[in-house]
Amino acid sequence: MIVVEGITKSFGALKVLKGIDLRVEKGEIISIVGASGAGKTTLLQIMGTLDKADSGTVCINGRDPSKPGDSGLSAFRNRNIGFVFQFHQLLPEFTALENVMIPALIGKEKESRAKAKAMELFDMLGLLSRTEHKPNELSGGEKQRVAVARALINDPAVILADEPSGSLDTENKDELHRLFFKLRDTLGQTFVIVTHDGHLASITDRTIHMKDGMIVENQPEIL
Repeated sequence: MIVVEGITKSFGALKVLKGIDLRVEKGEIISIVGASGAGKTTLLQIMGTLDKADSGTVCINGRDPSKPGDSGLSAFRNRNIGFVFQFHQLLPEFTALENVMIPALIGKEKESRAKAKAMELFDMLGLLSRTEHKPNELSGGEKQRVAVARALINDPAVILADEPSGSLDTENKDELHRLFFKLRDTLGQTFVIVTHDGHLASITDRTIHMKDGMIVENQPEIL
């Protein structure tokens, strides 16, 4: 599903990633943990094609997004990768429904089909009563569920999540974590999650520990 080989990344003289190798299987939920500055977010951004490695490769579903052909990198990202960020990143001037539809419309889906798919996701996520609300009218937990729906709208190969529950209270954290596993069980969705949340890391299928730009084995979690 996802194969990362030999990824390195430096910012000036600072070596942030020092040769990362990682495989993620379809339907797997993995967490990436480590102290601040370990390189977790940089790795996630490279996996998501938001940043470029200095060397090494990332393949998603057998394709190297750095060689996207005629479709272009942004189109590859739109079709194959969903993102969930700590602070949801919803556009405040649009309704919840419009926010979820945007990636599908960018991908040139017909508006009627994009709306139908979005409504299915709102139903699945228990948000049907909130479709016409703007982000400032939603609770923190609702905003993150809308962000998850937006990440799912194009049926991506993988969802990459960067501290997805970091801004939520305990009740909403637990609800979001349960949602990830529900989506894996019902849709076969794959998740790669960068987190400092010890409970979330403990319930994922695998926990990848990073330290000083490298993946390390048999390390205590530093969250």
